[in-house]
Amino acid sequence: MITQKLFFTPKISASHIDEAYEALREEMKSSKVGYYTLPDGDMVDKIESFIKDKELNTKKLKNVAVIGIGGSSLGTRAVDTLLSHTSDRNDKKLIFLENVDPIEIENNLKNIEFDESIFIVISKSGSTVETISHLKHLIDYFKIDIKSEKFRFRFVTITDENSPLDAFSKEFGLDSFYIPQNVGGRFSVFSAVGLLPLSLLGYDIRKLLEGAKEIRESFFAKNEDLLVQKAHCYVTQSKRAPINVLFSYAGAFNAFNDWYVQLWGESLGKVNEIGEHCGMTPVGLIGSIDQHSFLQLLIEGPRDKTVTMIKVKDFQKDLKIPNISLKYLEKTDFVNGITFNDLINAQCDATMQSIIKQGISVDLIEIKRVEEKSVGYLIFYYELLTSLCGHFLGINTYDQPGVELGKNILKEKFAK
Repeated sequence: MITQKLFFTPKISASHIDEAYEALREEMKSSKVGYYTLPDGDMVDKIESFIKDKELNTKKLKNVAVIGIGGSSLGTRAVDTLLSHTSDRNDKKLIFLENVDPIEIENNLKNIEFDESIFIVISKSGSTVETISHLKHLIDYFKIDIKSEKFRFRFVTITDENSPLDAFSKEFGLDSFYIPQNVGGRFSVFSAVGLLPLSLLGYDIRKLLEGAKEIRESFFAKNEDLLVQKAHCYVTQSKRAPINVLFSYAGAFNAFNDWYVQLWGESLGKVNEIGEHCGMTPVGLIGSIDQHSFLQLLIEGPRDKTVTMIKVKDFQKDLKIPNISLKYLEKTDFVNGITFNDLINAQCDATMQSIIKQGISVDLIEIKRVEEKSVGYLIFYYELLTSLCGHFLGINTYDQPGVELGKNILKEKFAK
């Protein structure tokens, strides 16, 4: 389903590999970090019952609106963007109300009929200023009586139990799903945060979780040494090469790249145990587009980067480049007759070899086909990778004190 290759020589002892496995096992056993167990439990059953009881799988529902930001939306967007070409995706429109850009807000709400929509309000803390501001705007925009049955039917919340948003939901009779207290937003895609909207869109969320379970079980059976070696290599190089570039060779990975940027930026940019500022700056690229922009910097720019390539072996499309020769344009005839699938993968291989030749550390993630199970596997793979990097950096991977500082300054600004 998914394979990985390292194009560098690992420099980590067997004992340190074992220590890394055990460090993550202890995190899971301690219950302080809850994303490890999200693929288990009865959340899928709860979601399916909710959808059935409200009859939300009918054609009358045309819009699924996610009101949330950061970890409350990026994972869902990543999965949907990766899988939207599949036959399982229904024709419901997925709308994200995230940023507080007024032009974006107006554009998102154009031609949206309230009675054809479900609004999923997501905030782990229950007081995210962007999310609650959007909720207030929707109430005003649609002239909603928050004590009405319409409000109770059309709005559902996902939050921490006993949060301010949970109290609001109970007061006004809204259905609510809980995010486990020990699961941070950026690790929450396999909770109701991602599973509810993805299920409404017609995806097989059970298969998504099967993929996550597969890599999790393999990891804790100590069968993922390459994953540990990769994390160790990039962390030990991070002082001289503090930038990790994810070069994904398919346009559908655009939102996945955004999710990875948040996951690594918020998880790994920390002050470590001895007071050092550390982390790896994540950069997401799309091939072959960014061969025409960022590749020059990779090849001849500063040697301050490591690179991960993602390659899809089978796009499940047989689209061919026509065997046509155009006057003056004959230089491109060498690709005539081959499939676009073969062309983009050949470009991935050529680009990867050119980067390796510069002495840059490169690894390859190769996906057989993009489908629910492989996407679930890939997301959990990156969550494990993030936890491993945090272990080797000697940081708390799961907090975000730098973000809280900005929130406090914002409150002070409007309190004056």
